[in-house]
Amino acid sequence: MAVHYRTDSMTKNPQAFPASVVTLAICAAGTCLQGVDFPLWSYITDNYVQLLTANILISYALSAFLYAYSFTVDTNYPNRDLRELAAGGATGNLIYDFFIGRELNPRVTLPIFGEVDIKTWCEVCPGLTGWILLDLAFLAKQYRNYGYVSDSIMFTTAVQAYYVLSSQYNESSILTMMDITTDGMGFMLSFGDLVWVPFLYSTQCRYLSAYPVHLGWLRIAAVSAIFALGIFIFKAANNQKHAFRTQPNNPAMANLSYIQTKRGTRLLTAGWWGVSRHINYFGDWLQALPFSLPTGLAGYIILPAGSVLADASQAVPMLDGRVAIQGPATGWGMIFTYFYVLYFAILLIHRERRDDAMCAKKYGEDWKEYKRIVRWRILPWVY
Repeated sequence: MAVHYRTDSMTKNPQAFPASVVTLAICAAGTCLQGVDFPLWSYITDNYVQLLTANILISYALSAFLYAYSFTVDTNYPNRDLRELAAGGATGNLIYDFFIGRELNPRVTLPIFGEVDIKTWCEVCPGLTGWILLDLAFLAKQYRNYGYVSDSIMFTTAVQAYYVLSSQYNESSILTMMDITTDGMGFMLSFGDLVWVPFLYSTQCRYLSAYPVHLGWLRIAAVSAIFALGIFIFKAANNQKHAFRTQPNNPAMANLSYIQTKRGTRLLTAGWWGVSRHINYFGDWLQALPFSLPTGLAGYIILPAGSVLADASQAVPMLDGRVAIQGPATGWGMIFTYFYVLYFAILLIHRERRDDAMCAKKYGEDWKEYKRIVRWRILPWVY
């Protein structure tokens, strides 16, 4: 069945960004009035496990509802509601279908809000906004623990907030993502949006709230340069592809080589897209690397007040008299603080492989020719 994705009013008029701005403005007002003791910040950090558990249960409940709701889809084509099952999501295997999602874009109609695309809303609203709120709560916790805020946690919070707000501001761009166009809405996306994104992606700030790292201006400049380079590559590549597709008469596109496919479309083989077949993925990964770099060689232990230290050079005193020190713990924490970077690389490689398989089926011999011209998948001379 062909995909007939119908954008809802939420995507035509993006609301995730203004909703986050209003939420953050309320939090800013509360913090101005009550400082780091603003109840929201202490509630989040004091009830972290409870919040995580609640979100896990909600993701299971949502997945169960979506699985049951998917059986109301009219499989005749076309149908009046324009609802359809995801390709590969209705295999008959209960566990697999529950995980991957049976319906492509399930929607519900709610009082006041009207029709809501559940997948789109989950992708851009709760998890991303929750990510920022968790970061800010950990920033406040560091101040309560130590009486100051380190440059590392300020930098990490700032770049992650930029990443989130930029994604929400450009909400309509998610309509071309594989999550929206191909994957069903099941446990994979429900858990990913409500649990994985906010709680895993805020790990770096959670770590820094317990063990501050002081970078200094030179290191801040270095990680900022990496972040800026990643943004530049990501946006330049995507903008070039968009202009090539939508502005054929643009002078900047006139001399770019391409393959004219038998399907009537064109495959760009020059510019950023002559460097690798998914150079934008490399830019996306590069801008995520500075999320973890400020944590350094992560790992710490908390010693009780009055502890005698053989080497106090790496010790960080807390306001309650305890001491945070790396010592023999140095390095082990990188398993957690750098997990996001490793996971994201694997995710992008897996996504590139899926896209390659779909394009091979879609373009046939033209895709083989394209791969002969553009040899590298993501990172030139490496992969």
